[in-house]
Amino acid sequence: MTKRPLILVTNDDGITAPGVRALIEAVQDLGDIVVVAPDSPQSAMGHAITINSTLHLERVKIDESGRTEFSCSGTPADCVKLAVNEILDRRPDLCVSGINHGSNSSINVIYSGTMSAALEAGIEGIPAIGFSLLDYNYNADFSAAKIVAKKVTQEVLKNGLPKDVVLNVNIPNIKNDAIKGIKVCRQAKANWQEEFDKRQTPQGKDYYWLTGKFVNLDKGEDTDEWALENGYVSVVPVQFDLTAHHYVQQLNTWNFND
Repeated sequence: MTKRPLILVTNDDGITAPGVRALIEAVQDLGDIVVVAPDSPQSAMGHAITINSTLHLERVKIDESGRTEFSCSGTPADCVKLAVNEILDRRPDLCVSGINHGSNSSINVIYSGTMSAALEAGIEGIPAIGFSLLDYNYNADFSAAKIVAKKVTQEVLKNGLPKDVVLNVNIPNIKNDAIKGIKVCRQAKANWQEEFDKRQTPQGKDYYWLTGKFVNLDKGEDTDEWALENGYVSVVPVQFDLTAHHYVQQLNTWNFND
């Protein structure tokens, strides 16, 4: 008898966030679900891991489903590491992360705790997908995102993913019947023009709030930003090898050893 796929579910908004509950609902019929997620919000954590303090795991009961769920005191990447090494009795067939409250398109992927959890699974050799909805509202409508998440998850379970490749899926904040389709894209060249709002405490000590605006510098129609602005779900295959392969040959012409 063939075993059902084992699907590890995680996120960065915390184990009780509506987005991760929506993701669980979307994929629960596709395999056996184990949830390991942070016990509090860990947005914009990037690929941080906990090395200077202890980590805590607690088995929790969020609903009456009876599924296996753990809350973790660490980061999203910590959650995946602990799941693989301490909790699961077999290797997951897939890791899904999200559904994030807010965009992880373009440059946001490097700051994202959601995507870092997926990338950590990829490092472990586990096919992985990060899902994000372009709505920061805690009570966002995840109905369209759930349909997309199930469809993409089914395709990954069916087709697999190449070694070291993870999918970054972003979903526009529109109704399901308004979504034009799912578009495979490249990451747009964009960045944040950042400022710091400097203030003072009543005691006269300076403190800062990070502010700024997102600027898309890429006019291509094959990017995630273009797809999202035009009513498509964007799917970008990403990797954790940061080598600038195109520059290796040129760099070898430098006189490092003279």
